[in-house]
Amino acid sequence: MNHGTRQTRPSGETPDGLVVVDKPAGWTSHDVVARMRRLLRTRKVGHAGTLDPMATGVLVLGVGRSTRLLTYVVGADKTYLATIRLGQDTVTDDAEGDVTTSAGAAGVEDAAVLSAVVPLTGEILQVPSAVSAIKVDGKRSYARVRAGEEVALASRPVTVSELVVLDRRTAVSDDGTAVLDVDVRVTCSSGTYIRAIARDLGAALGTGGHLTALRRTRVGGFDVDGAADLDTLAAAGEGDGIVLLPPAAAAAAVMTVREVDAAETASLGYGQRIAPSGTEAPVAAVDPDGVLVAVLADETRDGVVRARPVIVLAPR
Repeated sequence: MNHGTRQTRPSGETPDGLVVVDKPAGWTSHDVVARMRRLLRTRKVGHAGTLDPMATGVLVLGVGRSTRLLTYVVGADKTYLATIRLGQDTVTDDAEGDVTTSAGAAGVEDAAVLSAVVPLTGEILQVPSAVSAIKVDGKRSYARVRAGEEVALASRPVTVSELVVLDRRTAVSDDGTAVLDVDVRVTCSSGTYIRAIARDLGAALGTGGHLTALRRTRVGGFDVDGAADLDTLAAAGEGDGIVLLPPAAAAAAVMTVREVDAAETASLGYGQRIAPSGTEAPVAAVDPDGVLVAVLADETRDGVVRARPVIVLAPR
């Protein structure tokens, strides 16, 4: 997707914008943020949605004032390519955890796999993986599991709009168990756990299942084709030439754009309301020069609908 003109940062100017990183395996999302802070020489860098260390792919980072846009990126739908190993459960629902059961998957037919993915598609209630960052009584669920506690998380509504089986391969695990590796493509709402899909698919087939590979290929309007690897970013950083996606173009990747005139721009700069946008979704207000002024939300007050600036980015 074309996000508009990309700009490099003039020397000495405070960086502001988004950068899409192709996260390598073995790195935490925080590791990537820390690296970008050093390369851009600013502490004000954040990410829009964690990727597990074993996962690769799209990690959207906000820099400077544009970190305020990350809340809208976090809520965008996402697409993944994943490999699910049927025949074994693990304590973490992925390959990083110890195997807990090895029922095997010998004899599991294509038709059974295709049938089992149907109930996992659409608007469903999903129980998150116990090894997740969800807090239970103020403590991360994964920390409780690693401390040996039994954790039972409540189910939550998610939408899996696409769960497509791409390929399947028989294999033998390290302990000699006959397993079945299933490659899938998943498009889902924010908050969906792909590890939980692997776990639930294995449970439905009576074999057990866990995730062995995960690559995020899209977050909202940001796809992996437009992502840069860390080596490329590091090389660009040496010359102070890391490319940041301007705030207006970044906002356009995750929400509708509304052009505002000079008078509306001035009003929004003071936090004042303007004429409604006519939608319940957030709207990016962009001035005649293509600068992101604010993020708007229609609001009814005293029976009158007006667009309220939820975030103001343009100076007064």
